[in-house]
Amino acid sequence: MAGRQAKIISDRELRGLLRLVRKGRYLARDKVMVLLSVKAGLRACEIAGLTWSMACDARRSVGAVLEVRDAIAKKRHGRTVPINVELRAALLALCKQMRPTPDEPIIRSERGRHMRPAAIVNWFSALYHRAELVGCSSHSGRRKFITKGARLVFKVGGSLRDVQQLAGHASIETTQRYIEGSTSAKCALVNLL
Repeated sequence: MAGRQAKIISDRELRGLLRLVRKGRYLARDKVMVLLSVKAGLRACEIAGLTWSMACDARRSVGAVLEVRDAIAKKRHGRTVPINVELRAALLALCKQMRPTPDEPIIRSERGRHMRPAAIVNWFSALYHRAELVGCSSHSGRRKFITKGARLVFKVGGSLRDVQQLAGHASIETTQRYIEGSTSAKCALVNLL
């Protein structure tokens, strides 16, 4: 199964991706795209469909949660995802640059419209190619989000069910398929036995 799944990017590789997008024409937008994948676990179709009303509070400022509505979520499994601090700062910078209305897309094409999900997938593919990361796709950030969440959730008193809900999965079995094992954790565990 692992051969068919997108490779999970490391923290070092993520830092490299963020350095790489700083060199592009749409640096604020591109940074938000990477962080929506890695820090919110969004799919390409969700990134493409996200509007400012889904990220802003009643005062039209970037809020505390992303409201991934059923209309843009896979299998209509919408959810709310708390906004990570780094993602919030990137959204605020993009909002300040764009001065959007609530119904405008967060991620716009060069023509100012919603980017299509296929364009998001292609954008990530090109980014990973430029970064020379083999086996990565638009799902790599999502897999990182879910795997890292599963490893850390116990520290905040949560469970795998919380990770499942953040991912928008109907089944916990689906969430478990996203989680990659850790070789170092397995070695440490065996040495404790």
